[in-house]
Amino acid sequence: MSRISQPDPELTHRLSRRGMLGVAAGATAAALVGAAATPAGAAPAPGAAGRGRPVLPPGRLGIQLYSLRDKVSTLGFAPVFAELEKYGYDEVEFAGYTQGSAGPITLAQLKRLARNHGLNPIGSHVGYYSDDPNAYTFAQNLTKVLDDAQALGLKHIGTASGPFRYGSTVDAWKQAAEEFNTYGAAAKARGMKFYQHNHSEEFSFATDNPKVRLYDVLLAETDPDLVFLEMDIFWAYSGQFRFSKRPDGTAAPFEPLDYVLRQPHRYPLFHVKDGVSDPANTYGYRMTDVGDGDIDYQRFISAVTRLRGERFAHHWQAEHDQPTESFTFARRSSAYLHSLREKC
Repeated sequence: MSRISQPDPELTHRLSRRGMLGVAAGATAAALVGAAATPAGAAPAPGAAGRGRPVLPPGRLGIQLYSLRDKVSTLGFAPVFAELEKYGYDEVEFAGYTQGSAGPITLAQLKRLARNHGLNPIGSHVGYYSDDPNAYTFAQNLTKVLDDAQALGLKHIGTASGPFRYGSTVDAWKQAAEEFNTYGAAAKARGMKFYQHNHSEEFSFATDNPKVRLYDVLLAETDPDLVFLEMDIFWAYSGQFRFSKRPDGTAAPFEPLDYVLRQPHRYPLFHVKDGVSDPANTYGYRMTDVGDGDIDYQRFISAVTRLRGERFAHHWQAEHDQPTESFTFARRSSAYLHSLREKC
């Protein structure tokens, strides 16, 4: 079960602001979501806790530890895990198994420490490839990567590297997809799922065929039983901002949520990351704490978890690449996500 302390009093302002904001859904998404989603921009009013079922499934809130790398490097994992337990987190996703941690730590100790604080290690990010033959990446040291993930008891092991190893052509992505299939098969043999985490560039177009979106190549050329996706929702909406037109200027709109609703089984993990809309910014958004931005998480999470059989099939990892104060980010993001309620 999720564990959460008393609501943050600072949420009142944030929840009020959220009622005025939201990422508009595309027409396709509206058709697919139907009654499963709340209207774009909808958010609970202050004091809405207790009305309706929680949007966030119990036991499924995690955090990407990259967001807390400053605290891990100065305090060590134990104090960080203790704080996350207080904030109501259920899971952690690693970004390396030391992160500059204060003092040495073994994988067995790390696993035990997480479990002692009620945190389930759910996944980890590892590099895709390197020019260094000894690098800790899937391409160079697949067996070691999987050995370590298995030692931690991870159910998922993946990469945040884009499939650009061989370039940005259709064939280049087919070649990368075949390597991903290999990693996925090796992970499956050990009872794990291999996954890829997107940034915005995955939604760009093939350089040799600008009618083809590269993300679609990845989906089509990877085996759905072997290769899974962790949608970083912030970067997906940034991709929507950047790549809703082809290089020749013709319209090519897409809705990130549509990808999930069409193949929900391929998205066991999500990064819940927020941003304030800013068309002057190259990426279309300025990153902020979850709940302070314009991405409608009540709508997005509800649309996924209200699909038949999908409520407990996904894991939601809060993240911020450069939080102003990382513990504050973790605390407030958890409080906000736990406060969301479905419409009665």
